Amino acid sequence: MVEAWAFDEHRLGLKSIIRRVWAPKGQRPKARARPRYQWLYLYAYVQPQTGEVEWLLADTVNTKMMNESLRLFAKAVGAGKERIIVLAIDNAGWHHAKNLEVPSGIHIEYLPPYSPELQPAERLWPLANEAVANRSFQSLKELDHAVEKRCLQLSDQHHTIRDYTNFHWWP
Repeated sequence: MVEAWAFDEHRLGLKSIIRRVWAPKGQRPKARARPRYQWLYLYAYVQPQTGEVEWLLADTVNTKMMNESLRLFAKAVGAGKERIIVLAIDNAGWHHAKNLEVPSGIHIEYLPPYSPELQPAERLWPLANEAVANRSFQSLKELDHAVEKRCLQLSDQHHTIRDYTNFHWWP
């Protein structure tokens, strides 16, 4: 069996994501913002046709972490001789480094440069951001917990994930 999946990573941090909110007429909404530059990275593998998604929270993005991410993903979905995964990813430097270790059963296809609109996994980030929008976190541990909780919620919402990521042209 051959399946098409997409992969991307997203940076979330202690610098707040501010969004518009409703407020009573004549009152201004308040949102605490603290410009602190500490980050977490959310890795997402999505199968747009089914809405299946695999998440990984990490503290960095580099080739070593990409190798670990691919290994964990391959194990989680059972990639191998019986289940071949064609993985669409962008052209970040650590995605095509010389020492990238692609597990058996995974074949990488690179999207054209500068084309995030072609990446189905890119559409997951507004959904993930819901957990942190207009909130201030004191530590990365608090942020990690909020993002983890949101990812667990989204993992059970296959139809929502499918609606966001299954482009009409997706194979």
